[in-house]
Amino acid sequence: MKKIDELKQIVGELQDLQAVLAVLDWDQQTFMPRGGAEERAAQTATVSRMEHEKFTAPALGELLQELQQEMNNRDPESDDYCLVKVMSREYNRKTRVPAELVAEFARATTIAQHEWEQAYHAADFARLRPHLEKIFALRRDYAACFAPYDHIYDPLLDEFEPGLKTADVMAIFNKVRPRQTALIHELGARPQLDDRCLHQSFDPQVQWDFGVKVATQMGYDWNRGRLDRALHPFTTTFGLGDVRITTKILPDHLTSGLFSTMHESGHALYEQGVARHLARTPLGTGASLAIHESQSRLWENMVGRSREFWQWAYPQLRQCFPTQLGTVPPETFYAAVNRVQPSCIRTEADEATYNMHIMLRLELEIAVLEQKITVADLPEIWRNKMEEYLGVVPTNDREGVLQDVHWSCGIIGYFPTYALGNMIAAQIWEKARTAIPDLRRQIGRGEFMPLREWLRDHLYRHGSKFEPQELVRRITGTTIDPDPYLNYLYDKYREIYY
Repeated sequence: MKKIDELKQIVGELQDLQAVLAVLDWDQQTFMPRGGAEERAAQTATVSRMEHEKFTAPALGELLQELQQEMNNRDPESDDYCLVKVMSREYNRKTRVPAELVAEFARATTIAQHEWEQAYHAADFARLRPHLEKIFALRRDYAACFAPYDHIYDPLLDEFEPGLKTADVMAIFNKVRPRQTALIHELGARPQLDDRCLHQSFDPQVQWDFGVKVATQMGYDWNRGRLDRALHPFTTTFGLGDVRITTKILPDHLTSGLFSTMHESGHALYEQGVARHLARTPLGTGASLAIHESQSRLWENMVGRSREFWQWAYPQLRQCFPTQLGTVPPETFYAAVNRVQPSCIRTEADEATYNMHIMLRLELEIAVLEQKITVADLPEIWRNKMEEYLGVVPTNDREGVLQDVHWSCGIIGYFPTYALGNMIAAQIWEKARTAIPDLRRQIGRGEFMPLREWLRDHLYRHGSKFEPQELVRRITGTTIDPDPYLNYLYDKYREIYY
């Protein structure tokens, strides 16, 4: 057997184990009975240890070293070259981490996810606090495996955004924050838009059906996926033939469920668009979380909150809810969808204020990891920061520190990718509009295939063959640049508000 074929066989088995973990997690967040948390934690820990031990076996390291030599004369864009490169990087990362730490982290986060759900419903942070304390301690232990580092946050960020440093993120955010803050203040001084039409009673099943229709129109392949409900919407991939999404419907907020469905469908279109021959390898998924978020945010915002999208969608939505929307003019509805109003909930935030939610979470993650604050401090500091940044104060911890599931899942280092995704989305959107001159009119007719196929050709099909910044450069000509995003916000909202 050729060495590259031997590697692909091992890689396939590793991907199978990772898919098993994804199935266990999906089931926990959708259908698992409450009593299953303790045994699910043991199951997840067992499979996580198996996957880690197989991934860090010395024989795999020796095979990768031999293949690195073979790849010296190969095309650096070939699948085999990229597979060896990505696997070598992951091998070097994983061999720094003890298997027992991996298993303990899996146990702790599985239990914490269950406890988060109970704490969320009860708005009781005290219930989750000891679990978060353990998770942050385990993340410090994980980061210590990579010492010396420039910053304790670097190893955690690198899990989700390979090659990016904390200093890089802070430099980008420091450029964005003053201009985005100025825009929020500018729009806050204007006469406010009326969004009462969105806050009526809307049949959840009719909302669900409309979301399914939009996801279908976007191109989500139901033969390779399904939609379910979850307390916190997410997308998961068991393989290129099984990419599942979830959503959350609010009976008194019309667009919340729709935008959640479009957001997750954007993630899913990316995964379903990866070239089939990359299946069952680490190349057969998105390049990074920021690249992934660029696609969820592009479909949710650049498409879903556009005037053209509602030219197509609003007449149909009005037919679904004639009593609630029958007398609401299209312009009024479009303005309502894009109202800028600082609020407590990140997932409901408008485009102008969204990044402030992310910057708050980043600051708190870093402060806890650096032990400048404790987990016990989080609720109060969260409330103070929300008032400082957005002028709103959560009335309880469900509206505050408990609103996101990420920390209980151990996903620390992820939040910056949402804001970075916004910026990448704007860069890609600029290129797509240039490449498809008729794009806006196509969206206005509900014709999304040209956009989807352009994204498939330029982004989706590559999977994770290329590092994020290189992929952004290939598509847009530059690495992550916040200017197109800031220009997009200013142009859009000044047109709406003036």
